[in-house]
Amino acid sequence: MSAPKGFQDKVALVWAVADLLRGDFKPHEYGSVILPFVVLRRLECALEDTKDKVIAKDKSLGNKIKDKESILCSVSGHTFYNTSPYNLSKILADTKKIASNLNSYIYSFSPSASEVLEKYGFPEKIKRLDESQLLYLIVGKFADLDLSEKTVSNEAMGYIFEELLRKFSEMSNETAGEHYTPREVIRLMVNLLFIEDQESLSGQKPIRSIYDPACGTGGMLSIAEEHLHMMNPNIVLNVFGQELNAETWAIARSDLMIKGQDPKRITQGNSLTDEDGHAGTHFDYCISNPPYGVDWKKYQQKIKDEAANLGFRGRYGAGLPPVDDGSFLFVQHMISKMKKYNSKDGEGGSRIAVILSGTPMYAGQAGGGESEIRRWILDNDLLEAVIALPDQMFYNTPIGTYIWIITNRKTNNLKDKIKFIDARNQWVKRRKALGDKRKDIPDSAISVITCLYEDLNAGIETEASRLMDKSQFYYQRITIERPLKVKWKSAHLKQNKKIDIEIRIPNIGKEYETEDEILKDLIAWAIDKKYHKEIVKQFVYRDESSEPQRDSSGNLVPDSNLRDQENIQLPKGFLYLQPEEQSEALQTSANEHLEKEIHNYLPESWIDHDKSKIGVEIAFTRQFFVPQEMANLNDIQKKISYQNSKWNDLIAELL
Repeated sequence: MSAPKGFQDKVALVWAVADLLRGDFKPHEYGSVILPFVVLRRLECALEDTKDKVIAKDKSLGNKIKDKESILCSVSGHTFYNTSPYNLSKILADTKKIASNLNSYIYSFSPSASEVLEKYGFPEKIKRLDESQLLYLIVGKFADLDLSEKTVSNEAMGYIFEELLRKFSEMSNETAGEHYTPREVIRLMVNLLFIEDQESLSGQKPIRSIYDPACGTGGMLSIAEEHLHMMNPNIVLNVFGQELNAETWAIARSDLMIKGQDPKRITQGNSLTDEDGHAGTHFDYCISNPPYGVDWKKYQQKIKDEAANLGFRGRYGAGLPPVDDGSFLFVQHMISKMKKYNSKDGEGGSRIAVILSGTPMYAGQAGGGESEIRRWILDNDLLEAVIALPDQMFYNTPIGTYIWIITNRKTNNLKDKIKFIDARNQWVKRRKALGDKRKDIPDSAISVITCLYEDLNAGIETEASRLMDKSQFYYQRITIERPLKVKWKSAHLKQNKKIDIEIRIPNIGKEYETEDEILKDLIAWAIDKKYHKEIVKQFVYRDESSEPQRDSSGNLVPDSNLRDQENIQLPKGFLYLQPEEQSEALQTSANEHLEKEIHNYLPESWIDHDKSKIGVEIAFTRQFFVPQEMANLNDIQKKISYQNSKWNDLIAELL
């Protein structure tokens, strides 16, 4: 959808106001001053026609009704209202009270609107503008700016606000890094998010919902809405989000207010805890770029309590990642927001697009939180695709990132399959770096990636795209044990053959005839007390010629210092076996590996099947690894000879 005609003129007028702030405000502060004025003026223009009616109605109600919001909103014709006789032009009339009257005007808005302006830190900005003698000038500029709905449609106003936000973000790498996901990345995400639903979205007036649990300034939601309206202008997309940062939340809610949507759908707070502003609500789509490696230590107790008390009835039944990376908390949270899918009639279900670093694909060992979360996702066949993006794409990090597409309504041809697309080479260099962002994904590359994605539906693979069976990412982690073989350190024996140690053991006064008798008693006691690690370390040494130690039941005692672990592929067809068959298949597979790969080198080793665990690791780069051809030996020798001759010549010159 092309931008509305003339919207750049309005952007230029507002941008010119920012020039007045130079010297008194730092560049990264311009947005926090100008954007609330844009919101204020837009709200004022929207309420102009019904302003007198709202004031009259408010007076007539007086204190008869405590909650007048719904009544006054119905009179204003919007989801907000203002009961003050002031507007920006009238405020200018009393030059001595501009600051106090402007504050009074702001607090006369309905709670949802005044809260937004307050979260911008507007009262503080008014004070600073007043002290800098800029308040009159700024208010005057906005009082003359026509942002009425007759002149600027909701669509055009959205473009103006988003363009200003982009320009202010680019002025400060700090701001951009915190709040801004590159537009081209979002466009690619929404392409892939909606690509499977083109038919269902082409109806006469389809109604859909979309949610972002870490919505920032709402950019992802805005572009998703724009994309759907390009597909079908009649689509009604209800957007929902939540944001922790107060000022960013204010920007996102302002965007909804400006576009005529219900601003209460953007809530403030921590979406991962009991502050979830949309608890119990489910959505057709979820889209997000949660913060990488976010530390959730300070609110871990609430999350751990939910996981322990609710399990799969809550959001974190699959497991918890380490406290230094909450990416998988956001993923599980979004999955909990999916609508149930009815496979009989094809109704319901949801799709998710989320940006993650590489860590969630491989971090953690079998049985650990991250591996268990991946296993749960694959067990339920929720992962549809992983797309690798170029590095240096984001403002605040140069690392490579990935788009995950998650859905509970895969088409039949994609059941138990995962799409992999390597888009790491799909970029052009930026003319000017923005923080760590030095690359862009051009529109042509977005089209290429989208085509690769669609072709995989038909099983068409390329060097940059693969369709893999999910079973290839499961593995069994086996524990290989070797027997404890030790001899007594004779230096620890006294002449009277008593044990010279500081710890208490039974039979301390017993006379021993041989060292073997001492060793036998000592090891038996240590094994029984589970102290053999300390005993072996202090009083015995390993000797391969010794007999393996056994416990009282005759079982071999493992040497913990020689314990090893390996990851092996699961047996073929394992995922489709019954539970009782799976256990037998795992042991058989592990024993075959032991016999073929290990016993040739360690004939006395065995596998402790009680310690075996199933893990999941999504090895993306392995799918696209191309081994380099080994250099020819003759060529290597020629290069060495050439370098030697050069060195000899140089040495000769020096001599």
